[in-house]
Amino acid sequence: MKKIVMKTPLVEMDGDEMTRVLWGWIKEILIEPYVDLKTEYYDLGLVNRDNTEDKVTADSANATKKYGVAVKCATITPNNQRMEEYNLKKMWKSPNGTIRAMLDGTVFRAPILVDGITPYIPTWKKPIVIARHAYGDVYKAVDGFAGEGKAELVFTDRNGNEKREVIHDFNSNGVVMAMHNTDKSIASFARACFNYALDLKLPLWFSTKDTISKIYDGNFKAIFNKIFEEEYKDKFDKAGIEYMYTLIDDVVARIVRSEGGIVWACKNYDGDVMSDMVATAYGSLAMMTSVLVSPDGIYEFEAAHGTVTRHYYKYIKGEETSTNPVATIFAWTGALAKRGELDNTPELTAFAKRLEKATIETIEAGEMTGDLVGLFKKEGVTPKKLNSKDFLKAIASRI
Repeated sequence: MKKIVMKTPLVEMDGDEMTRVLWGWIKEILIEPYVDLKTEYYDLGLVNRDNTEDKVTADSANATKKYGVAVKCATITPNNQRMEEYNLKKMWKSPNGTIRAMLDGTVFRAPILVDGITPYIPTWKKPIVIARHAYGDVYKAVDGFAGEGKAELVFTDRNGNEKREVIHDFNSNGVVMAMHNTDKSIASFARACFNYALDLKLPLWFSTKDTISKIYDGNFKAIFNKIFEEEYKDKFDKAGIEYMYTLIDDVVARIVRSEGGIVWACKNYDGDVMSDMVATAYGSLAMMTSVLVSPDGIYEFEAAHGTVTRHYYKYIKGEETSTNPVATIFAWTGALAKRGELDNTPELTAFAKRLEKATIETIEAGEMTGDLVGLFKKEGVTPKKLNSKDFLKAIASRI
């Protein structure tokens, strides 16, 4: 069979542990037999990030700006235990955080729906797409310990004028944190959300807690509202969809009662938490797509879960694992489809869609990894647990 030719490379960001193993198998079994795969490769495994003093992460982000489309494997964000395990020079920052900041993107996450896997919230019939702001807040915060004394928030303008606010007058030990965001990044986030909702023809709900954080969250609300009224209201009216702002606790209650079919825009930390909640409620963190979209049309597709450390330790002992690769497969298909779209290579986009269809059909036929067996209920189909490699081969047989 003649392989599909790619015109432009993808930026390929390899990762860590079990997802790194799956990464190689997905390429070998599902992609390279059908596609003359072209990538610009960056090893974002923790060992290489340490060896390059994390320069490789910035290099991969710059390459993504150059080529426009990237695909990223799951990576380790080190803690104290990882510092010792890998004998690291320092506790390197999250690669995702670095890449998101450099691309000034918004992360969109949506569940992969399969006939036979019913969400834990049975009213959810359609996808709930989480739009997560990917800059600032607690992820770029400065924090520290405090003793007896006064903690202050100080802003000094370019002319040297100071503005001070007392955070707290401590009578005993405690902790403090200062975080920030920028109007520019918030505006980019807003436009990305409005554009994505229009593309999907889904209503957009945006939530913060501006009743408590009147200036910080209130600024998010004001910027979203201004951009919507000036640039998107007519487009939303024409598409027959709504934009709604409300408090995050109200949105949570609405989401639980809804049937889905919504883009839910969240600030950075809210999106981090709620995307995991939504993914789990739909069935599995491994059944979630994730794409970072920048304001200037750059795309980075990734798996929305961790490196599956427990399975990796079994794998290196020679034990068989049944690790779910679906989110990683869909990271690859998303990147290949977008590359085909941008390069006017419809056969590449069509292949990506065939691979997605084959993946879903394999599960619906009852062949799946162990994490899905307990969730799967379909009349006339008995689920069968496959190891990771056999599951990929079962998918390949349906492409």
